[in-house]
Amino acid sequence: MTLGELVEMLGGKLAHGSPAEVVVGVNSSALAGSGDLVFAEDATSATEALKSNAGVVVVRSGNSGAYALFKIKCIVEAEQPRLWFALAAKLLNPLPEPTGVHPSAVVSQHAELGEDVTIGACAVVEDFVQIGAGTRIEAGAVIGRGVRIGEFCRIYPRAVLYSGTTLGNWVTVHAGAVLGADGFGYVRDPATGAYTQFPQQGTLVIEDDVEIGANSTIDRGALKETRIRRGVKIDNLVHIGHNCDIGEDVILVALTGISGSSSVGKGAVIAGQVGIGDHAHIGPGVILGGQAGVLSGKTVTNEGLKPGTVLWGTPARPLKQVLRELAIVSRLAKASRKSAKPAADESKE
Repeated sequence: MTLGELVEMLGGKLAHGSPAEVVVGVNSSALAGSGDLVFAEDATSATEALKSNAGVVVVRSGNSGAYALFKIKCIVEAEQPRLWFALAAKLLNPLPEPTGVHPSAVVSQHAELGEDVTIGACAVVEDFVQIGAGTRIEAGAVIGRGVRIGEFCRIYPRAVLYSGTTLGNWVTVHAGAVLGADGFGYVRDPATGAYTQFPQQGTLVIEDDVEIGANSTIDRGALKETRIRRGVKIDNLVHIGHNCDIGEDVILVALTGISGSSSVGKGAVIAGQVGIGDHAHIGPGVILGGQAGVLSGKTVTNEGLKPGTVLWGTPARPLKQVLRELAIVSRLAKASRKSAKPAADESKE
């Protein structure tokens, strides 16, 4: 792809160099070759990038004049160089060419496959599955009865999609993920102590442009649906329970667990190892720091807080407040030790 084509699609300004420059891929400044694109967001990283072997450097708008000494480089100005770089990387690394259905795959004669669908080795596609154009089902994946998958999705090896699961377009499901399994819902008999499963017969809906990390699990609804809304990005080893509703553009980082019937508002960021109890509600834009905890039935919002405030601890509350509380506890502990020491000395006498 030429640099001119990238600028036409992504915007920005070609501040120096030829639009005919061919761009092969993206890379770091240390590893870049002449066909690579690198980015820089400040003067220090820009100097490093311009001294590299990269053919194209993306810098922040208004900064290209500062690098006039580096005449051999193509320079693109963009408002957000890192974002421009990431979007360019996607354009330079399109989906692999379709290869059709592998001879070892098991595909029901009642399944509907769109144009240019790829089914990998030993994959299983059961009855009444619908798969949209350009989607890839990789080796060993299992697509359950009646599952619907949109266009240009990629289901990596050994992922499992249970019956009752629907995926939108441009959804990525990484290896080992399990979508649509039964939720963890049981009714206890107080007389015997025995547990009976509450019906788990709802659905799971994954909207467009969602990415689900390796070995993550998302349960179907119990009697209704679990829904993961457009643009959600889920890291590896995340669990989402039944009947949850995860809002648009939410980030869920590794080892997070969300219990059943909870919701997360649009644009929230849930850091690693966060635990959210059942029937809890996380408001739009809330940021929960690593290992934060939200108790069952609680609502956490940004009301009265500055945008970008990080909530931490269990129960989750503003980080500054937690640090003040910890400082007070530390001072009390020191004071307690000091007051206890004379008493101990007197007892020895």
